[in-house]
Amino acid sequence: MSWSQKSTIVRFRNVALRLLFRYGEHLAPRRTGRMARDLWFSAPPRMDALPVPDGGEPFELEVQGHTVRGHTWGDGTPVYLMHGWGGRGAQFAALVESLVAAGHRVVMLDAPSHGDSDHGAAGPGRTHGIEFARALDAAFLRFGPAEAVVAHSLGTIATYLALQHGWLGTRRLVLIAPMVHADSLFDGFQAALGFGPRTRRAFDRSVEAFVGVPGSDFDAVVQASRFEPTPTLVVADRGDRQTPYADAVELAEAIDAPLVTTEGLGHRRILADPGVVRAVVTFVTDRAERREQPA
Repeated sequence: MSWSQKSTIVRFRNVALRLLFRYGEHLAPRRTGRMARDLWFSAPPRMDALPVPDGGEPFELEVQGHTVRGHTWGDGTPVYLMHGWGGRGAQFAALVESLVAAGHRVVMLDAPSHGDSDHGAAGPGRTHGIEFARALDAAFLRFGPAEAVVAHSLGTIATYLALQHGWLGTRRLVLIAPMVHADSLFDGFQAALGFGPRTRRAFDRSVEAFVGVPGSDFDAVVQASRFEPTPTLVVADRGDRQTPYADAVELAEAIDAPLVTTEGLGHRRILADPGVVRAVVTFVTDRAERREQPA
């Protein structure tokens, strides 16, 4: 099949979906709200395997009856690496050597339905931020309190959810290309499918029932306000098309965090940029700013 044929099929499907949601708004908004929810939580295609540093030890965790997989390197206080939607732990490979050299144990995991992990409790082909959070929390219970969590994109929300609803605790946070406001993403999703307010209300209710937490929990600014201030570094690219730079600026200002701004790296290449790696490792390993653990 040619690229033009594929494009025609995609356009036809998009038009058909928009028509379906337009009429569903008037005839069956609850049903179309559930359909929208199922589309929203459809797991993305798995990212191709990426190389990871030599010397890592593989591990498996059972999370809600399903297997999450990852690798660890080094010893010392753990630094957890939490990828985002459509990603995998190996995207953080550039951080591993420097963090291990600084005396940390690096814990890299793949969220449910991502990388090498099985699907989660949401079932084959579906997942969500709560499953990401539970996977991170299970890793914390295996490997212990964190020196830092380094999170990318949706990993930001997953980390905050694990801090709120799980056992996770950390001295520091590094948020790279953070997902900040789920509502703005929901708005874009609504616009893309063309459904109206009745379907949107049904969609919002269905999302909350499916994940088990209020929609307001999927907001990094709201989440951050619920905790004692944690030293945090925010890193974002001005040209990021998936998580708006303005949202990262808003988050950094709200939590009084330093902001590292890049140009031309976009949403994913930012993770491997040498300058970003140096900034992250320096922030995590800067002993002058660390809060001492109680004796």
